[in-house]
Amino acid sequence: MSALLISLSPALKRLRDEGYNLEIRAGYLLVKDIPYVDAGRKVQRGILVSKLDLAGDVATKPESHVAYFIGSHPCQTDGKEIERIKNASADNTLAEGLVVNHTFSAKPKPKGSYDDYYEKVATYVDILSGPAQAISPGVTAKTFAPSVPDEKDPSVFKYIDTASSRAEIIVVTQKLAVPKIAIVGLGGTGSYVLDLVAKTPVKEIHLFDGDEFLQHNAFRAPGAPSIETLTEKPRKTAYFKDIYSKMRHGIIDHEAYATKENVEQLRDMSFVFLCMEGGAAKKLIVEKLEEFGVLFVEVGLGVDHTDDALGGIVRVTTSTPEKRDHLRKRVSWSNDETDNQYDENIQIADLNALNAVLAVIRWKKLCGFYRDLDREHNSTYTIDGNTLNNEDQQ
Repeated sequence: MSALLISLSPALKRLRDEGYNLEIRAGYLLVKDIPYVDAGRKVQRGILVSKLDLAGDVATKPESHVAYFIGSHPCQTDGKEIERIKNASADNTLAEGLVVNHTFSAKPKPKGSYDDYYEKVATYVDILSGPAQAISPGVTAKTFAPSVPDEKDPSVFKYIDTASSRAEIIVVTQKLAVPKIAIVGLGGTGSYVLDLVAKTPVKEIHLFDGDEFLQHNAFRAPGAPSIETLTEKPRKTAYFKDIYSKMRHGIIDHEAYATKENVEQLRDMSFVFLCMEGGAAKKLIVEKLEEFGVLFVEVGLGVDHTDDALGGIVRVTTSTPEKRDHLRKRVSWSNDETDNQYDENIQIADLNALNAVLAVIRWKKLCGFYRDLDREHNSTYTIDGNTLNNEDQQ
C-alpha cells in the first residue's frame, strides 16, 4: 500500500526519489531519519509525522500546516528549543503503535498553506535539520534508505481509512474490529445497516437473505441501481456484496434466509443485526441467539396512514447475555400481513436509514466506541412528536 501510494503521488514520489525515508501508516505520512539537535547539543534523528489527505490512492494538497514529531524536542545549536515551530509537547497516540511526542506549527507566509506534501516536508526538514547541519556538516535527511516490499496489509479496507486518521480516532475505531457480525435480512433497514457497518474495521460481515433485489427495493435501500441491474433481478446478498466489496474485504453472502437449517452459522458471530420480518422464523433465530450467548439487536418499524399523512414508530431492541428478559414484550412474532402499512408505503427510506443508524449506534456503544450512560435495551423514535425514548436500562 505504501509503495503504490507513494508512486501514484507526485509530491511523495519526489520526496522518495530525492532520498527521504518515507512510510505510510494508518493514514499518516512518516518521514524518518530527520537529523536534529537535542538539548545536549548532540545530533540525533527523529521522525516527522503528518496527516495524509488523499483522493483515492493519490496524496492531495495538505489541509493542515501542523505536523508531529517523534523524538526529543529539536533545538538550536546552543541547546535551546526551536521556538518558531513550538506548539505542544505531550505523548499522543495517533494509531496503534504510532505515538508522537511533539506537535509543531510552521504556517507558510503569506499564503497560509502548503501547495503539496513536498513543500510541507521540505520546509519542516529545513527548520529541524538546519542546526544539525551547522554542527555536523553533511548530515542530511536524504538517507536513501533501502526500499523493501510492503508487508501484507492487514486492513479489511482496499484503501486507507483517512476519515479516522484525520479525526485522530484510529485507536477508538479499532474497538470495532470484531471478528464476525451478521446481518439477517437485507430489506430497507438491513441494507442501511450494511452501508454503515461496511465502513468499520469488522473482519467479516455475513449477509443472510434469500430474496431477489427488485424495483421496489431500490426506493428504500442505499445507492441507485440501474434499470439494467433491476432487470437482472440479482439476489440481494450478491447485489450488496458486489457494491461493498469495492471498498473492503470480508463481505460473505449467504443466499438464503436464516432458518433452522442454517441457524448454527450464527453461533460464532460477535454480533447480529436482526432485520427480518416477524413470524416463527424470527422466534427461532432469537431463541437460538440467546442459547448461543450472542449479542444482537432486533429492529422494528411500524407506519400508519391517517388523515393523509404518515405516522409511526421506529424501534431498536437490544439483547445481551446480561439482559434478555425484556425482549419478548418488545418484539412481535406475528407475520400477519393484513393492512401492512410498512409494505404499502415503500417511500420511507429515511425511516429505514434512521432505524439502521440507531441500531448501529447501539452496537458501537456495546463495543465501547461511543459513551453509554443509560445502557438502554429498547429505544423508540415516534415520528409525529419527534421523540426518542430509552427504556429497559440494564
